[in-house]
Amino acid sequence: MTVLQIPGVPAVHDKTVYVSFNAEINVNTTESLLATLANLASQGVAEVHLLISTPGGEVMHGISLYNMLRAFPFKLVTHNTSSVNSIGNAVFLAGEERYASPNSTFMFHGVQVGFQTASRLDAKQLRENLGTIDADQLRIAAIIEERSQLTEPQVRAFFGEAHTMHAAEAVGAGIIDEVRDVKIPPGSPVAALVFQR
Repeated sequence: MTVLQIPGVPAVHDKTVYVSFNAEINVNTTESLLATLANLASQGVAEVHLLISTPGGEVMHGISLYNMLRAFPFKLVTHNTSSVNSIGNAVFLAGEERYASPNSTFMFHGVQVGFQTASRLDAKQLRENLGTIDADQLRIAAIIEERSQLTEPQVRAFFGEAHTMHAAEAVGAGIIDEVRDVKIPPGSPVAALVFQR
């Protein structure tokens, strides 16, 4: 077996590895997380616990992460360690088992698009932007509906009101299996991804 070495991620022989991801979802953080997980998959790791806290980020990268996390050969367990917001919810829902710390939250809101202050848009450009927002919201809503007990009207309402859900509520919504603290057994390998700000 060839072992790919990622800087800061030692070769591991354990069957369970913990990966800490505390960052915005963008091209750099997505590539780093995927490289780390690909390295673990190539080493034959059987189970990865992804300890995640994120303010959200770019929809395209979040959807890519969700699809890739579902594709890896290891069992994925996700754990919300603080707050999972926006597109981070789709990433979190990739886990086969999902947990949240007692004081953690999930925040759902509609897709947003940024404009430069001096931008001027014509009707065609506005329609294109609205079409992109609608398509992204449909993709995110489909993931949430498939991977939880939330219905399409509930998800649509959450997107409209920027709903924050506490861990106890997340159990009833099927977002998580259980509210529980993170427990990393002594000696377990932990990869903490660190990003430049």
